Amino acid sequence: MPLSPKSYTFLCGVFAALGSVTFGYDLGIIASVLPSDNFRQTTGYPSDTKNGLIASLMLLGAFASNIWVGGMADAIGRRKTIIVGTIIFLIGGTLQTAAQNLSMMLGGRFITGMGIGMLAMLAPLYQAEIAHPSIRGRLTTLQQFMLGVGALIASFIGYGCFHGLPGRQAQWRVPLAIQMVPAVPLGLFILMLPESPRWLMMKGRLDESLATLARLHASGDENDLFVRTEFEDIKASVEKERLETKDVWVQLFTQKANFRRLMLGVILQFSVQMTGVSVIQYFSPQIFASIGIGPGKTLLLQSFNSIIALIGEAFCILLVDRWGRRWPLIVGNIASSITFVVGTCIIAIYPASKNNHSASNAFVAMTWIFNFFFSSMIGPLSWAYPVEIFNSATRARATAITSSAAWISNFMIAQASPPAFAHVGWKYYLTFAICGFSNAFTMWALFPETKGRKLEEMDNFFRDLPWFVPFAKYEIVDRHAREEELRHGQCLHSSIYSPLTGP
Repeated sequence: MPLSPKSYTFLCGVFAALGSVTFGYDLGIIASVLPSDNFRQTTGYPSDTKNGLIASLMLLGAFASNIWVGGMADAIGRRKTIIVGTIIFLIGGTLQTAAQNLSMMLGGRFITGMGIGMLAMLAPLYQAEIAHPSIRGRLTTLQQFMLGVGALIASFIGYGCFHGLPGRQAQWRVPLAIQMVPAVPLGLFILMLPESPRWLMMKGRLDESLATLARLHASGDENDLFVRTEFEDIKASVEKERLETKDVWVQLFTQKANFRRLMLGVILQFSVQMTGVSVIQYFSPQIFASIGIGPGKTLLLQSFNSIIALIGEAFCILLVDRWGRRWPLIVGNIASSITFVVGTCIIAIYPASKNNHSASNAFVAMTWIFNFFFSSMIGPLSWAYPVEIFNSATRARATAITSSAAWISNFMIAQASPPAFAHVGWKYYLTFAICGFSNAFTMWALFPETKGRKLEEMDNFFRDLPWFVPFAKYEIVDRHAREEELRHGQCLHSSIYSPLTGP
């Protein structure tokens, strides 16, 4: 029985997201590598500051890659750029695995980060450009789900190697080598997937664009009315963008609607780090030690935390195109802030010296609740929202900028946290308790709902919509509405409808 078009498109999105498995694995595995006695001996017993650099240099590499990845994706295509990112990642992973000293490890971490940064930006970009409007959220939130898969694998492999191979080089080299496994099939077989039809259209390869749309959305039937209408819609949009967008970088920063969208993407990525998620990821041993939980048990608890994250991410994939984007971001930030308020109170009242097991268990429960809300509402949408709000001409370079905001803010938290723990202790958590509420207010005030809309209508939507969203009168689109219009031959550029509606 042949796959339905949506099932085929979804599977293409799953395969493209293999790079996100490497992202999640690398984030998760470093916590079990750094405490290894053999690793510390090999790298010259690095200080806490150098340990922080080992962990966070990957983020600087990812940030650096976003300088060129947008331009490369526009020049040679989405798939070939994924191959380049995969090769860079494999070089970095090899250097980490074979590291003989601290310098080699740091170099490997930076190069690995360059590959991860490229793959993390390209996966949702590609997914958004091949998706039906009704499942675009489901495809683009796969990024966080596959990241969660990688983190889950890392947590159990890290726990097993840390306890099962004490004192051996394999205790840390084996976990670092395994991160390269998902990248190999991605690099080898990505060219078997269809190229982005919107990129093909931008390059003037109209016949290939039509054939790709048919392959994705009509089981290869190029005469299907849905496909023909979608083709004409994208073609008209790209031609309009070509006339209006002479210099992409200038247009991003000088056109009000473009700059607004750019700022929304950057704000969203920065807000993710201000929930405190990276503090929990990177510094869980120190955090749990402050409540009386040892490092061995911490790694086990983090393994269960990874399972909870995966469950939350699965909920998001299943429901994001029903829930939308705006209200999950608002509710998720409020919930994450509440968990930090409660967790901060527990640490402040019951420090490790009081040896209160009930308080320790309650704190662990707060981190699990936080992780569920973050994984089901905040994390996935931080990648899904930016890639769907730009037009084809600006999408790759704009999302490279928004992704770079994710990496640099992540690096900021990784560097600021050790001295913050040392100087202010539990009071540091108040930052995230407060910022969750301020994030929620920002989402409520500035972020409009985008579910169900075609990528080709986002220019008009953001041009006509006021900056302050709550009192704006605009249509919340049913997730199937635009597809029904396409099936009936209603093209955006031949049958104009306004994204804004009156009462």
